[in-house]
Amino acid sequence: MSIETIIFAVVAIFVAWRLWSVLGTRTGAERPPVDAAPVGRAGGDVVDFRRPQAPPSSPDRWKGIAEPGGNLARRLDAIAAGDPSFDAQQFLSGARAAYEMITKAFADGDVGALRSLLAPEPFANFSRAIAARQAAGQNMLVTLVSIDRAEIVDAAAPNGVAQVAVKFTAKMSSATTDASGAVVDGSLTAVADHVEAWTFARPFAARDPNWLLTATEATH
Repeated sequence: MSIETIIFAVVAIFVAWRLWSVLGTRTGAERPPVDAAPVGRAGGDVVDFRRPQAPPSSPDRWKGIAEPGGNLARRLDAIAAGDPSFDAQQFLSGARAAYEMITKAFADGDVGALRSLLAPEPFANFSRAIAARQAAGQNMLVTLVSIDRAEIVDAAAPNGVAQVAVKFTAKMSSATTDASGAVVDGSLTAVADHVEAWTFARPFAARDPNWLLTATEATH
């Protein structure tokens, strides 16, 4: 056997192993793939809002999230009907991670990270703000001290798309500096409360389990 044959055999084995490790095995019961842009990825990390098993169908399904029988519970039921694997607590865990990642990426001017986390409209808005900041020779320094609370405040499922709004209450310091490092806005040391509602969306048919940020709104 020639050395070329041995090399090709080793390469083939390695490629096969990588495909198996990335794709895993299929059972035949998976949802058919749908063309959808990857969402929730930053620097190779995935913000997974879901867990694979379906939530239990019981009055306590949304315990700690929504009042049984209330409007929010019914709207979450509609999302669970379209996506039986939806788990509110796991979703909130992923939403908190996304909040931190997006806040950091915006401050750092990391457009590549934002592209995979934001829907087109907010991505365009964030990108314009970053471009204006860079054109002015300014930098943004943000320290996220804590996320004190993250709660689901609204949900909907129009046209096969799950939409969940999360109210974040966080503490952070934020300052904009000029090219010399002088603070032109905000403070490097003062910690302020930030209360915002962020809306995430994901098509039921998407094969990617992650969600895109579609809107942000200051609230109280």
